[in-house]
Amino acid sequence: MDEVPCCHCGVFFKRSPRHKNQNYCMEPECRKARKAAWKREKMRLEEQFRLNHHLSNQKWARAHPGYWKAYRLDHPEKVERNRRLQIIRNRKRDSRRQQGTSTPAGVIAKVDASKPYKFKPIGQYYLVPVIAKVDALKVRIYEVTAPYP
Repeated sequence: MDEVPCCHCGVFFKRSPRHKNQNYCMEPECRKARKAAWKREKMRLEEQFRLNHHLSNQKWARAHPGYWKAYRLDHPEKVERNRRLQIIRNRKRDSRRQQGTSTPAGVIAKVDASKPYKFKPIGQYYLVPVIAKVDALKVRIYEVTAPYP
């Protein structure tokens, strides 16, 4: 069988007779690259795989509270790199944003951004999206006085 170039390192190798479509050589770095490419493709194509991956990450994060805070304290160079990359991501996002949207530049959604209010927001409201491009949604909010059974 003819030799083919590895998709990762470019070195020519002979494919295994058992794996006719082999595109990566057996070097450890190339095997890692093959696995990463497989995972990227799987994440792109399969919603259930993506969901399971996300849930697995959430479970791990709950089991290891404070890990990322300690990691950032121990690796300030990584924190600085992420800040620089976030600026680039913000600029790309802002340049893609269409004209006429009311979203101020630099707004990033945060899970804990909402604040509790002491008033009861009962009535009719329009939920107007700030980041996503969808129509406004009219909602009615009622006060429930009796507890659920």
